[in-house]
Amino acid sequence: MTTTILVLVGSLREGSINAQLAEVVLENTPDGVRGIIFDALAQLPFYNEDIDDDAVRPPSVDGLRAAASGAEAILLVSPEYNGSMPAVLKNAVDWLSRPFGSAVVSGLPAAVVGAAFGQGGGVWAHDEARRCLGVAGAEVLEDARLSIGASVTRFASLHPRDDAEGVAAVRGILAALVAAVPVLA
Repeated sequence: MTTTILVLVGSLREGSINAQLAEVVLENTPDGVRGIIFDALAQLPFYNEDIDDDAVRPPSVDGLRAAASGAEAILLVSPEYNGSMPAVLKNAVDWLSRPFGSAVVSGLPAAVVGAAFGQGGGVWAHDEARRCLGVAGAEVLEDARLSIGASVTRFASLHPRDDAEGVAAVRGILAALVAAVPVLA
C-alpha cells in the first residue's frame, strides 16, 4: 500500500524558495510513499459557507477536498508574510475544515515546514499554521518542524535540494509523518 502525503505550498510565486522546498519533499519521499502537490490554491475562493453546497461549490474546492481525502497525511510548506501565514494556506485549511464534524483533514497527521527571509525562518507563520491545522482537526506533529531562516541569502545560488542539512530535516519530517499514519487492519 502506498502512503500519500498532500503538500500545500503557501507561495504562489513561480520558482519561490518554498516551492523549491516542496520539490525537495517530493524528491525525498521514502519507499512506499508519494507526495502530491495541490497546485490550485490560487483558484480557491475565500471560504464562504453560502457557496459550500453541492449545487454551487466551485470545482477547485472539490479538487482540494478530493486530494485531501486521498491522502494519509498533510504537509504545509509556508513562507511568512508580515509575521503570519499566507492567506492561501489559511483559506485552504478553512475549506478542508468543513463540513464541521466530518472534515477531510480531521485526524490526518500534519506538519509545517518552510523558509523565510528573516532569521526566524517563518516560525510565527509556522506556529500559526500548526494551530490552525489542529483546530481544523488534524493531528499536528509538534516535533516535526523546519523553519529555514535567511532563505534569500542561503539559497541565493543554491537550490534547497543541494542543502544537506535541509534535506536531512525534510527526510526526518517525512519519516515522522509516515510513522504517524494509522495502520489499517
